[in-house]
Amino acid sequence: MGLETGMSEAPSIRMDGKVALITGGGAGIGKSIAQAFLALGAKVIAIESDFSRAQGLIKELSSDLLEVIEADVRDENAVASTIFQISKSAGKIDVLVNNVGDFLGKTGNFESFTALQWDELYQTNLRHVFVVTEAVLPLMRKAGAGASVINLSSIEGFRGMPHGAVYAAFKLAVVGFTKSLALELGRDGIRVNAIAPDTTETPQVAISTLIPEENKEHIARWWPLGRFGAPGDAAGCAVFLATDLSAWITGTTIHLDGGALAACGFYRAPDGTWTNKPVIARGGTQPAKSG
Repeated sequence: MGLETGMSEAPSIRMDGKVALITGGGAGIGKSIAQAFLALGAKVIAIESDFSRAQGLIKELSSDLLEVIEADVRDENAVASTIFQISKSAGKIDVLVNNVGDFLGKTGNFESFTALQWDELYQTNLRHVFVVTEAVLPLMRKAGAGASVINLSSIEGFRGMPHGAVYAAFKLAVVGFTKSLALELGRDGIRVNAIAPDTTETPQVAISTLIPEENKEHIARWWPLGRFGAPGDAAGCAVFLATDLSAWITGTTIHLDGGALAACGFYRAPDGTWTNKPVIARGGTQPAKSG
């Protein structure tokens, strides 16, 4: 593929010969992306800070194309050491997935947060994206045109998040970074995009266990597509953004939200009509019909 001429034939979904680096690859979305990339022939290097998750990933995926490195991407020295190690073993990186992120269970009114909590959320959701990306870019330039950076944001960066203002701010910042970096790296043929998932069932957020039994019947109406997200949904987006399927896409964000933003506060009522009034779980009146 050339920068001037673009694709001359059908795009390939295969990743044979490509090297992909995934942060937080030991569980949830990161693990699912690693599995998808491996299935398409990529060499996958997963960075994981949790020992048990790192070992579990090695055991479960069991591939000669998988390398797991124990490191914390919030530690700048650990990142530098890890990327140096990769430069010696792989020599290049075709795909970087900045997957690490977590609200750390920190919720509450903005004025109740401390500066220390701001910093913890910053380290976990934004700063490491800068640190890892900067360290990896020389290896991505060695990979040449077609390299791809994929940043994980959140749908919370695109809507108000009650009791999560700080987390949401950093997730939206990831989107701004994605857009601007895409402009800087376009001439190198390196694409930069983001994925913004809504609530996804993972070990980090086991959402199905948090819904009261009396409310579970409503789940199918909370999203136009009728369910929570699954790690495989994010993996599908990552495959699209990592391969020639998205060869002319950069600086954009995929809203992986089951239609939540499109609905913009509207929900299906039990009788199938749409409403922007809360659905009453028990007692009370039926939600008002819209339109």
